[in-house]
Amino acid sequence: MARQNSQKSPQSPAPKSTSERPQAPQAQPAPQAASNSATATRSPPAPTNEQIARRAYEIYQARGGTHGSSEQDWFQAERELKLGRQ
Repeated sequence: MARQNSQKSPQSPAPKSTSERPQAPQAQPAPQAASNSATATRSPPAPTNEQIARRAYEIYQARGGTHGSSEQDWFQAERELKLGRQ
């Protein structure tokens, strides 16, 4: 037996329920301003090579300009600058 009406009528989609709707994005808390205690715990920026070289040269001159201790002068200068003293 053949069908006489081979075309189907278009069906309208069912309305979406509230559970299928996209959720609104959640508000993110605003970042808090840095307090004085937070900045006090930060370490100072690392000394640059130029700063270390200048301090190492000062140490070299203070030793009387004798050669042979350039690495020791460099490490001492780096250590002093990291600790914040000169």
